[in-house]
Amino acid sequence: MQPVLLCRIMRLKTTTVWWNYLLLFITLLALIFISLLLGRYPITPEQIVGILKAELFFSDRAVPDTVSTVFMEIRLPRIIAALLIGAALSVSGAVYQGTFKNPMVSPDILGASAGAGFGAALAILCSWGMKGIHIASFVCGLLAVFLTYFISTRIKSGDSSLILVLTGIFVGTVFSSLISLFKAVADPYNKLPAITYWLMGSLVSIKWSSIKLMILPVLTSSIVLYLVRWHLNIISFGDEEAQALGVDTGKLRIIVILCATLLTTSAVSVSGMIGWVGLVIPHLARALIGPDYQNLLPVSILVGGSFLLLVDTMARSLLPMEIPLGILTSLIGAPFFLYLLTKTRKGWR
Repeated sequence: MQPVLLCRIMRLKTTTVWWNYLLLFITLLALIFISLLLGRYPITPEQIVGILKAELFFSDRAVPDTVSTVFMEIRLPRIIAALLIGAALSVSGAVYQGTFKNPMVSPDILGASAGAGFGAALAILCSWGMKGIHIASFVCGLLAVFLTYFISTRIKSGDSSLILVLTGIFVGTVFSSLISLFKAVADPYNKLPAITYWLMGSLVSIKWSSIKLMILPVLTSSIVLYLVRWHLNIISFGDEEAQALGVDTGKLRIIVILCATLLTTSAVSVSGMIGWVGLVIPHLARALIGPDYQNLLPVSILVGGSFLLLVDTMARSLLPMEIPLGILTSLIGAPFFLYLLTKTRKGWR
């Protein structure tokens, strides 16, 4: 009876997991459809069908050119960017929390966001244009994490993970101070508002070129992290247990940090600094599906993309002026995170 009962429990668990996937996927599709409709220039479902038919089957367009332009050049790339950025930040947060065995870790723990913000502020100050902002933000985000890792390897005493986190806080503080310096010397009528608005996060300036810049590192990093999902499960129990099972924790940590950094800097370089997504969404994903990275990573992608798409739709629809994403993610994410903390009964690993 025991093997039969065990098989029934495993079958029930698998069925529940697939139902969760189906529900999350349907929710994502519904949010995409609603986001396509809403905006300062509303589009009807019939017009969406007409545009898609014209683009997919090369038929004559049955909608005005203005509607087609809004759909193809503004709304669609913005929706795709929201999905990619939300997924990137949530996956990065999930792997960082498991790797450092700390539920309070977020994607900017090693200074990636602060470094990316520094690069963007520098590019704005030097009038490098939007492409220059994206590139400078991406490069400086990578530079910040490289400095964090380089400095931490020179400190021999203490726990290596703790030293890495503390070094990341130090590097992030330095770059944040440099951002404040740039804001202090920037033109208060032109450059300062641009720097401040970028740091609050927004998808206003998203173009297809922005998606081309981020899609390769996001997809590549996500695939690599999924391939090492079993090792992520092991290392979340601790280095000693992982090493006893034959896992090279040093190499694995380098791979995880590199991939998570690429995810974070790719997202921040095109959207600005958006907080709470990488902290809250992994906790929600664990509450839905459990700590197993085989399911946690895909669910983090679905929930993270859905969450940021919902927030972006609210940001451009609630008020006559667009609300920066960082404000909404904080207003929604902080209370929701408190709710998760008070309602969670199980231990975290």
